[in-house]
Amino acid sequence: MTSSIFAALAASLLATVSLTTAHAAETIKVGSKNFTEQYILGEMYAALLEHAGYTVERKINLGGTLIAHQALVNGDIDLYPEYTGTALSAVVKGEISSDPKTVYDTVKDFYSKELKLTWLEPTGINNGYAMIVSKETADANGLKTLSDLGKVAGKLVMGGGPEFPDRPDGLPGLKATYGIEFKEYKQFAKLGLRYDALDQKSIDVANGYATDWQIGAKNLVALDDDKGLFPPYYVAPVVRQQILDSDPKIADVLNALGSHLNNDVMRKLNAKVEVDHEEPADVAEEFLTAEGLL
Repeated sequence: MTSSIFAALAASLLATVSLTTAHAAETIKVGSKNFTEQYILGEMYAALLEHAGYTVERKINLGGTLIAHQALVNGDIDLYPEYTGTALSAVVKGEISSDPKTVYDTVKDFYSKELKLTWLEPTGINNGYAMIVSKETADANGLKTLSDLGKVAGKLVMGGGPEFPDRPDGLPGLKATYGIEFKEYKQFAKLGLRYDALDQKSIDVANGYATDWQIGAKNLVALDDDKGLFPPYYVAPVVRQQILDSDPKIADVLNALGSHLNNDVMRKLNAKVEVDHEEPADVAEEFLTAEGLL
């Protein structure tokens, strides 16, 4: 009886060691693009995988979308966080849709068939375009939606990026969908300058992104896109299929994160890095620990 117990324990220990060794033997290369939110998400993926027993190499801050995407295609990285709307426009070059499921299914199918890449489950982060006003402007003009904005835009000044006047989901789309025509448009190359201009009241409306930390920290209002002009930009891990084929459990490890993230959470995490000057790796670890994921 005793020898049987020892044999069973030895077998269990050997299996555990073998699993850990197998995980350690294959280094998973985690990448990200070149802005704060991506740094944090990349560090979260890396920390989750390390906690599960995998050896991880970080390749954070690779560059823009096409650089990170090409690194994934080439096998220089094994996964990184990507946005459905970005993938649709920059990689798939598909027809724009405002339906989150349609966009996700379109990019997932294209990536799988054409690129041998797999989109895992989307998180609650939808970091698409947002039209932002101060609470004072929202209250004074009864603004909750872009339809509301259309009624008063003629007396308001908007600030946005250099590409916004020409994008189909920029000024032309706002005019076609909502009848929005602003009194004046001021161009700002850097996103932070738009928020400064809102603070200084030199503009009334700014275009930003839904997870910008300033929205929560400065008590600003992101108007509801009630007619679905802006495509959804839900974030999810995109992974080389070869890696998942070799170890399907990697998907479970990464998918566990999704339900813990949404726009409000991401704004606060972005602020920890951009305002409080914390390191993305520390912010990621603190959040994952608080959520019981580490």
